[in-house]
Amino acid sequence: MASPVVAVVVGAGLGLRYGGKTPKAALKVTGRTLMVMSIEAMAAGGCTDAVIVVNEQVARQLRPELAALPIPIKQVSGGASRQESVYNGLKAVRDDERLAQASVVLIHDAVRPMVPAKVVSSVIAAVEDGAEAVAPAIPVADSMRIVDADGGSAVIDRSVLRAVQTPQGFPLQLILDAHEQMAASGAQFTDDVSCAERAGHKVTLVEGSRLSMKVTEPGDLTVAEALWEVRGVFGHHSARRLRRHFGA
Repeated sequence: MASPVVAVVVGAGLGLRYGGKTPKAALKVTGRTLMVMSIEAMAAGGCTDAVIVVNEQVARQLRPELAALPIPIKQVSGGASRQESVYNGLKAVRDDERLAQASVVLIHDAVRPMVPAKVVSSVIAAVEDGAEAVAPAIPVADSMRIVDADGGSAVIDRSVLRAVQTPQGFPLQLILDAHEQMAASGAQFTDDVSCAERAGHKVTLVEGSRLSMKVTEPGDLTVAEALWEVRGVFGHHSARRLRRHFGA
């Protein structure tokens, strides 16, 4: 039997910029929550064994929708920071006898609900081929400048820059050890390949997608809704199609 592929989907942030206290992962695009869309994207890309939802409030709120998905869902509470939330999710994988045998663990931000299935599968394949820390990335489209302390600025060659996305993939024990080291040192990172890199591991980039937008500002939901209308290009599957695909 193949080793499990597990995703930790982090949705612990609050949508405060949306004028309320609704967790961003529970916000909706064309009537569907970002969390559920992200889980379906992980499953469509090859994560078929389990998803750890890091946000118990969201998990309770979305219980009927999560129960309808054709993939086992576990829930854990978030931490004071994204890094702590991810670590909580990883420990939940480690502490499950079956999931602890995972060959690949994906870490994904629920606010990137439209990541194409082919991006997810590329990350999984890279880890299975021996990569230590994998992230999808895209070239930077805008001109970039670095700002000096005195208010001056200088141009940066954007051809060597990449914008890093999620899901990011790792062997389970490697990323667990990296998070444990960073927790002990007090170091903080905004993504998990940087955490692994600080622990001495090589980062491998695979091709990401401009369709894998991050919902952070109020206007992003409007953009996401427009993109979702042409979702056929994303490689997403509905829950019904996923059930047929996985025999559930």
